Amino acid sequence: MTATLRPFHPSDLPGMYRVCLLTGAAGGDATSLYRSPDLLGHVYCGPYPTADPGLSFVVVDAQGVAGYVVATAGTAAFEAWCERAWWPVLRAQHPQVPDPRDGTEDHALLARIHHPEPSEVPADAPAHLHVDLLPRLQGQGWGRRLIETLADALRARGVPGVHLGVAAQNTRAVAFYEHLGFRRDASFDWGHRMVLDLR
Repeated sequence: MTATLRPFHPSDLPGMYRVCLLTGAAGGDATSLYRSPDLLGHVYCGPYPTADPGLSFVVVDAQGVAGYVVATAGTAAFEAWCERAWWPVLRAQHPQVPDPRDGTEDHALLARIHHPEPSEVPADAPAHLHVDLLPRLQGQGWGRRLIETLADALRARGVPGVHLGVAAQNTRAVAFYEHLGFRRDASFDWGHRMVLDLR
């Protein structure tokens, strides 16, 4: 089976969570960083197709889901939806814990779940996305196709721009996004916010 790109289906979610974990350490495998392997997916993947499945797309091959892009057309409205419909159940399932100082990062994601901070949203890019692709399909144009497919879907809704966050140490990803037309909009302790104009 050759790889194919298609719209999200609910049955894709477990595979998407796995991709999220296997690319969750600045593009590398984050399995050793989390005692609860679903936490990364709960924060950076799951709420998007749940809130708006029309803005999620996957790449699948013979081994299953190998990549995806998820997005929201309006970051402020999405964060309000998460506070209303997504975080409460997760807060009940996953109480906050202190840093065990053993190298794991569950506590950091739990802090985001229990005390999310409103995002600073560029006025010209209200949408934001997360895209992840396993190494076996990298360098074959799938990342570009995922983002271009999403960009077309956002343009169809009249969205003027989309932004994303990328870790500063993930220089390969920064270069990839710049090649696709993203520009660095702002830099923070954790990395860069990059913006793609869709007009």
